[in-house]
Amino acid sequence: MRTELVTTLKRQATELLSDLERDKEPILITQHGLPSAYLVDVETFDALQRRMTLLEGIARGEMAIEDGRTVTHSEAKKRMSRWLK
Repeated sequence: MRTELVTTLKRQATELLSDLERDKEPILITQHGLPSAYLVDVETFDALQRRMTLLEGIARGEMAIEDGRTVTHSEAKKRMSRWLK
């Protein structure tokens, strides 16, 4: 992963954005020697958001199972049929 100073971002934003679009590799931005932000291209960001949504759904499902909040297959089909009309 590439690392750049915040001053580089300020001075060469257009070039950095072109590099992101071309390489699809995140860029770590540092400020005062410490990590400050990541720059990622839109496609990568959207993919990460979709993955996060899926993982959060799986986590909610696992918690529901642990809490005993489950239904039978036929009850689930009945509930889902309302949304799939």
